[in-house]
Amino acid sequence: MYGSRKVADCRQFPSDINCSLTISGTEEEVLKIAVRHAVEEYGHKNSPELVKQIRALLKDEN
Repeated sequence: MYGSRKVADCRQFPSDINCSLTISGTEEEVLKIAVRHAVEEYGHKNSPELVKQIRALLKDEN
């Protein structure tokens, strides 16, 4: 079936855009969308380092 669910919550990280987006799903689903969001909304460059940083910030869904 599905793996454990993860959450990425932009409210945990101060930013100029004050984003309130929360993404939840499997780790790979959340990672894919969170990386896209970081690139499109925050202007980060898509790189292996960005993926690694975002993966480290994911929390288990309660």
